[in-house]
Amino acid sequence: MNKKSQQSPSFVMAGDEAIEQVDEGITRQFLGYGPELMAVKVWFEEGAIGYQHDHPHTQVSYVESGEFEATIDGETKVLRAGDSFYVAPNKSHGAVCKKAGVLIDIFSPHREDFLEVEQS
Repeated sequence: MNKKSQQSPSFVMAGDEAIEQVDEGITRQFLGYGPELMAVKVWFEEGAIGYQHDHPHTQVSYVESGEFEATIDGETKVLRAGDSFYVAPNKSHGAVCKKAGVLIDIFSPHREDFLEVEQS
C-alpha cells in the first residue's frame, strides 16, 4: 500500500479525478485537499449505509441531493438537499440513504486513511 500526494493540485477537474468505490452503493471523488482540509463528493445509492463510525477529524457534510437519515451521537434526523450536519471529533456518526443522493464531506485535518492507495 502506498499513499497519494499530501495535497491535491490547485485545480481539480471532475473529468480527470478518479471515482472510487468505497462500499456497496457508495462511491467518492476527491474535490481538493491539503494537510489541514479535505473536500470529498460522495454518491449514495438508495439504501446504501454509511455505517456508524468515529474519527479524530472535524466533519461537515452538505446534502447536495437525495435524502439521508443521519445519526450523530445517538440523535437521528432526516436531511434533504440544502441541509447539512456537523460532527465534532470522535463523535459516533453514520447515515442511511433513503433516496439516492450526494453528500459533500469536508474534513479537518485531511483524512490520511482516504489517501492510502491499494497496490494491485
